[in-house]
Amino acid sequence: MTPFVFSAPPSILFGSGRIKALGEHAGRLLGPRVIVLTDAGLLGSGLLNPAFDSLSAAGIAVATFAEVVADPPEAVVLAAVDAARRHEATGVIGLGGGSPMDVAKLVALLVRSGEDLAQAYGVGNARGPRLPLILCPTTAGTGSEVTPIAIVTTGEAEKKGVVSPLLLPDLALLDPDLTLALPAYVTAATGIDAMVHAIEAYTSASANNNPVSRSLAREALRLLGGNIGRAVHHGHEPAARGAMLLGSMLAGQAFANSPVAAVHALAYPIGGIFHVPHGLSNALVLPEVLRFNAPRAGEAYGELAGIIFPDLPKRARSKAFPDAMAALALSLGLPPRLRDVGIPKDALPRLADDAMKQTRLLVNNPRAVTQGDALAIYEACW
Repeated sequence: MTPFVFSAPPSILFGSGRIKALGEHAGRLLGPRVIVLTDAGLLGSGLLNPAFDSLSAAGIAVATFAEVVADPPEAVVLAAVDAARRHEATGVIGLGGGSPMDVAKLVALLVRSGEDLAQAYGVGNARGPRLPLILCPTTAGTGSEVTPIAIVTTGEAEKKGVVSPLLLPDLALLDPDLTLALPAYVTAATGIDAMVHAIEAYTSASANNNPVSRSLAREALRLLGGNIGRAVHHGHEPAARGAMLLGSMLAGQAFANSPVAAVHALAYPIGGIFHVPHGLSNALVLPEVLRFNAPRAGEAYGELAGIIFPDLPKRARSKAFPDAMAALALSLGLPPRLRDVGIPKDALPRLADDAMKQTRLLVNNPRAVTQGDALAIYEACW
């Protein structure tokens, strides 16, 4: 068996109502002074009140930074670092979707280590140490609560990642109750995002593609594929929401160790330039990337299609997989084409140029992607 490394957070807590015990865990792990990273919408919704009540009851001094935005730019990360230092934070909590959790990871790293963000970009460049860290997702999509990755928008539109085991939290706390009020459209986009994580982890060309990640990817797709429709169309069903959150977390662990590839590489410029939500960006390019990869990954795609779409005839699964995923996204109410989200055709060459900068991701694709290939995929998606 090929040697591999599998990294995961020391502790994962899952269950309805777990957020009400946040103060207990924070007091044990984070110390007396905590900064909470979230976004203004979540803070104003009242959804996080049980979390703050629990922290208050535990006697923890809390500062809140709610200026996190989607695709967070460097300036937001650095402002959050400054806020944590002013509070003299002894620990960090990320409450929200992928963006607040990614910012929380970087705040924990930069406040404690004092290193420069620009020097931390890339794989294994973060030095550490970091402050103690708890991550609590409010969406079932990114899996960021269990990944050693944080994504930042640099310059005008380019995205860069900090990838290091240092970013894995001390505790990932998953409460499905936090996702019950998630709008259908967001549920759909984040759910497809989680499915992409599992699909790309399963077929990753990374030397660290391993049996543990593949097993987690299969189980993630069983949970996600079997529940995404219920979660989107009947969002207040706790069982469907719990399955989606668990599936997202398992997919996160899968791709944290067997990294994602061309779907994400082509999705990042769509989000960075046109501010399309990340999950939707993935959904828009997924079918065409699957078609492109089929000559190298067709057998694996057939296996995954059997998990997500068990009614597909066995012999047809590999060939039908891209169309089946496109039909699923459409049935969930997601727009099918780049033009539907306002991307003009003359922007496609720029998207292709930017996608080729994502070498960290493209190296994991089952089939090598040239700039011409990227442009052809975007054109087919348009």
